[in-house]
Amino acid sequence: MTAVERLPASAPVEVAPELRAEVREFLDEERAAGRFTPRCDAWLVGWDPEFSRRLAGRGWLGMTLPARYGGHERSTLERYVVTEELLAAGAPVAAHWIADRQIGPSLLRYGTEAQRNRFLPAIARGECFFGIGMSEPDSGSDLASVRTKATRVDGGWRIDGTKIWTSGAHRAHAFFVLARSTPLAESPSRHAGLSQFIVLLDSPGVEIRPIPLLTGEHHFNEVHLDGVFVPDDMVLGEIGEGWRQVTSELAFERSGPERFLSTFPLLTTLVDELARRGDRGSGTEIGKLIARLWTLRRMSLAIAVSLADGVAQEVPAALVKDLGTRFENEIVTAAQLLLDLEPDPGGEGLPRLLAEAVLQAPGFTIRGGTSEVLRSMVARGMGLR
Repeated sequence: MTAVERLPASAPVEVAPELRAEVREFLDEERAAGRFTPRCDAWLVGWDPEFSRRLAGRGWLGMTLPARYGGHERSTLERYVVTEELLAAGAPVAAHWIADRQIGPSLLRYGTEAQRNRFLPAIARGECFFGIGMSEPDSGSDLASVRTKATRVDGGWRIDGTKIWTSGAHRAHAFFVLARSTPLAESPSRHAGLSQFIVLLDSPGVEIRPIPLLTGEHHFNEVHLDGVFVPDDMVLGEIGEGWRQVTSELAFERSGPERFLSTFPLLTTLVDELARRGDRGSGTEIGKLIARLWTLRRMSLAIAVSLADGVAQEVPAALVKDLGTRFENEIVTAAQLLLDLEPDPGGEGLPRLLAEAVLQAPGFTIRGGTSEVLRSMVARGMGLR
């Protein structure tokens, strides 16, 4: 039986309805108190540690982690409900997002007991934030071409190299670094000889260089590693198994609802505005978007269940990410075509949300893997090339 078939028949609509109602009530209270304003792409741009800690106080971080590591042993579908409600509301979840989404599961799967005890309870409390050190200058989404080197030294490893597009590195506490621990000339393939390391971002030799957006906002960074010492107890998993580990980690990164809900606040506000205007002629276009959304959601839910069962989902996750990227951009296009509206970053409501979506949209096709690389993965997985 497939993961889709094992989902409850009502899963797209009625997953954990009591929990969903509780999250919505919390979000309504937060908005009413002025603690956040809905934004597009809030899981990247909405960095608010206090908000993350309020979520943690309700047990909504580390939801699926074992209780012995500070988790709450909730189901994957319950976590999914909380995640999509936060995204749909445009809530400021960027601070904890990466740690909760993929660092926690990776530590649980590959980490040592000491690493789990050190990081997982802090992640569940909303007190430890992580970044990802995969991409490199001139490498694009070709992770096998990484040039960051890990050299064996007494008691650990020396890391030298540069990572780029590291979201939140200037605020996070640590990040996972993919590095070549065996020279390429000595490896049987490009995918061999790679390893992962846990690097504390306040370590000597770490330099974080901001990459500001056109808006002037600072979310991305280039992280330069110059002789950074990583002790043996901060190696993640097994030396030489980095490729296998990182590809399984990417399935969490690529398949979640953030891959098709980044512009959802724009969509809901657009629908409300069209209804206010009594515009019935746009129903077909909106209907197409909603149908696409429902399909993507069903696919994403199925992958979440499979990942919880330990089933590899690299190709389906790549498909969700690619289709989700297209969908998010189509929402932007629909808003521009259906309304005579100019984006206004300093405005309110629709003009502001449209401006946020337009400015963030170029990044949709890059983060988590470029569309071209993802399509190649899907084609190979289906035996088409």
